[in-house]
Amino acid sequence: MWNYNFYIYITTNPDKSVLYVGVTNDLGIRLYQHYENRGKNESFAGKYYCYNLVYFEHFSHIEQAIAREKEIKKWRREKKVALIESTNPDWKFLNKEVIE
Repeated sequence: MWNYNFYIYITTNPDKSVLYVGVTNDLGIRLYQHYENRGKNESFAGKYYCYNLVYFEHFSHIEQAIAREKEIKKWRREKKVALIESTNPDWKFLNKEVIE
């Protein structure tokens, strides 16, 4: 089994009313893709303008990342908000910290 960089992440729209949970092996590229797809109805994140990163976790194994993504996706919004606020209480958009 290979060790790589995998991330689960939560993005939100500009007014922070919608949350999107995803998994990727390149967080910077994925955030760029979400931004480029904003307003496009083909995807949930695009349709609801969810391109602002507010939370992420790093994993070395894709199986762990996928399991965590599935776990978080099942949560109610309140629990996701608590997770975000555990490390980002002001809901600062973290895109610039990830995209260089």
